[in-house]
Amino acid sequence: MDAVVQNIYDYSSEIGKMLNGAVKEELKKRLADSFLVAYGAREADPIRGERNALLPSTGKHNSSIYFTDQRAESSIAAMLNGSMTRYLDFNDTYLSKEALHPSDNFPPLVALAESLGKKGKDLLEAAALSYSVICGLSDAVSIRDRGWDHVTYISISTAAGLAYLGNLESKKFENCISIGINNNISLRQTRAGELSMWKGLTASNASRNSVFAYYLAESGVTGPSDVFTGEMGFFKQVSGKFTLHLDMNRILKTMIKNYPVEYHAMSAVESCESLHSSLKGDIKNIEVETFSVADRIIIKDPEKKRPKTKETADHSMPYLIAYTLLYGRPGPESYSPEHLNDKRILALIDKMKFTVSERFDQLYPEHLPFRVEIKTSSEEVENEIIDPKGHHRNPFTWDDILQKGRSMMSEASTREIVTAVKTIENRDISEIMEILADVHP
Repeated sequence: MDAVVQNIYDYSSEIGKMLNGAVKEELKKRLADSFLVAYGAREADPIRGERNALLPSTGKHNSSIYFTDQRAESSIAAMLNGSMTRYLDFNDTYLSKEALHPSDNFPPLVALAESLGKKGKDLLEAAALSYSVICGLSDAVSIRDRGWDHVTYISISTAAGLAYLGNLESKKFENCISIGINNNISLRQTRAGELSMWKGLTASNASRNSVFAYYLAESGVTGPSDVFTGEMGFFKQVSGKFTLHLDMNRILKTMIKNYPVEYHAMSAVESCESLHSSLKGDIKNIEVETFSVADRIIIKDPEKKRPKTKETADHSMPYLIAYTLLYGRPGPESYSPEHLNDKRILALIDKMKFTVSERFDQLYPEHLPFRVEIKTSSEEVENEIIDPKGHHRNPFTWDDILQKGRSMMSEASTREIVTAVKTIENRDISEIMEILADVHP
């Protein structure tokens, strides 16, 4: 067996013993959060486009589509549910050598768990494995600067969780990961220049492919040997050699989003929201202190100064600073064409200066620093945030989850979802799907 896959397989055999109460509680929060943010995206244009393209669908193995009474072939359900989960850029984040969204693993795991008649206990254990794998990969090596997108890691982590969920024996476990990753290396161009709808859909496509890989592997189809360590394997072609250390306590360092923005802008938005209602006079200039990774991902590109799409705007620190200073807390509605063409926002962007500091580079990724100095016609103000709300050093509580949910659905539906997830261990996944099908705006 490939050495990396062997490591994952050996680790998976201990998951049930290692999943402690603190980790389980945080996994439940992230599962509930993933359902809530998926609901907020259910009528977004690309989700409508996917439904038009992919439904109706039926196959040998079928799963529910969130918030409907419809079912689809399981990989298609994983794609649709995963796209809803990811599209608003509102689900959880892990920051390390690679920044990514571990809860992208939940929709495919939920789809397979429902199809196999599994209970919540099984889902949580599979999720603990997927989270351990993807966070371990994030800590091991960055593939971003090599031109590959982080959703490449989703193909690996999801395949591992699915193989565990389906109780695949060692060779089929290896084939599931091998088939899942071999043809699913994703280009970083997804997040370069003007961003398209695909930015919010590419992770769900990766997980769809892993569900497909699971069913093939389970049926005895074999994949390439030594997919990581081989002559033309992942190490040689994609990542370079690395050692994968697996530790589910990394789940405690994943972070739930307080705003639907790219995570490196979280402190910026929180800081500017705190200043929004108290600023006096006309803003003359804005000086921002930031760190290198934020500059590369959400500041430096010319498109970030004049975003033309929702996907670019929620990945633009200049846009998000300007919007928040002018209008307060951003939400899914903050990326409408009206706002993207708002002359006040564009004028404010032109008054910004960004400086990357060594001090902040040393704080990242353990912290998420941001500092702003604003001069107006009446005053000079400054604000600095190191760990925003939702950061693992300033984590979300269940009350925070409830408040986030109420911004997208009714109080009753929010509480029903949260209550169900809190007690998910002995519930059938099909029961959770029934609750989602009955959500009210």
